[in-house]
Amino acid sequence: MLGIVPAAGRGSRIQPLGFSKELLPVGSRIDGQTERPCAVSEYLVRRMVQAGVDKICFIIGSGKSDILEYYAAGYGEAAALFVVQPQPVGLCDAIFRAAPLVAPDEVVLVGLPDTIWFPEDGFCHLPDDQLSFLLFPVDSPEFFDAVVTDDDERVIEIQVKRQDAATNWVWGAFKMPGHILHRLAALWRERDGRDEYIGTLINAYLAGGGVAYGVKAGSAYVDVGTFNGYRTALRLLENGVPSAHQQPATIMPGAHSHVPVVPGEGA
Repeated sequence: MLGIVPAAGRGSRIQPLGFSKELLPVGSRIDGQTERPCAVSEYLVRRMVQAGVDKICFIIGSGKSDILEYYAAGYGEAAALFVVQPQPVGLCDAIFRAAPLVAPDEVVLVGLPDTIWFPEDGFCHLPDDQLSFLLFPVDSPEFFDAVVTDDDERVIEIQVKRQDAATNWVWGAFKMPGHILHRLAALWRERDGRDEYIGTLINAYLAGGGVAYGVKAGSAYVDVGTFNGYRTALRLLENGVPSAHQQPATIMPGAHSHVPVVPGEGA
C-alpha cells in the first residue's frame, strides 16, 4: 500500500518561512518520553501509516531538500520515497509523478500535507477497490472542492471552488487501486495535462463512464496553509474533536472553529 504526499507547492499563502510549509510545527508528539514539535505533514503521514501503508511517496520541489532530510528514514514502519516535481504546476501533475511506482493491484492513498483532519482512521472508512473520497463538512465550500453525491454515495460532480456550491461536503483525502490511478493519469495526458485540480479531471472521468464514491465520514477539517487556518488548527488540537456519535464539525480556512470542547481523540 502506497501513500502519495504532494509537497511541491510554494506555500505562498503562509510565507515567508525559513523552511517548507509542510514542516510547519503544529502541536506536538511524544517521542519515547520526550514531547517534540510535530510538523503539520506528520498528521497526514501518521493517518496513512495507521491505514496500513508501507511506502510513502513524497512529491517535492527542487528546493525542498528539508522534507527529504526530515523523512529520509521513513515514518514508523513505512519507507519513504521521493520524486521531484520540477515546477509546481498543479496537484494532478504532482500526484501522477508517483504513477511509475504504483502496481496495478496496489492500494493508493492521497492526502494534502498542509491539512489536519479527523477522525484519524478516516482512510479506513474508504473501500480499497474503488475510487473514493473522504468527505468533510465545511462552512464555506466555495473555498474547496465540493463533492455532490447521490443516495448511494456515488459521486455526481466535483464543484471546484464554486461560489454556488450545491453541498457543504468537500473532499479532504482519497483512496483507489493502482489501476484506477493509471487510468486517471492516462486521461490527464489525453487532456494535454490541462487539469490543474483533481476535481476537473474526476468530472471528465465520470463523464467517460468512470465511477467514484464520496464517503461522509469526516468530522473536522482544517487547511493550515494560512495564518488564520494555523490558529484554527491549534485550537482544534488543544480543545479536542467530535467523537463519531456527535454532530460533525464545520470548519473553513481561516474561520473560527466550531469544534466542541470534548475529551477524547487527539492528534
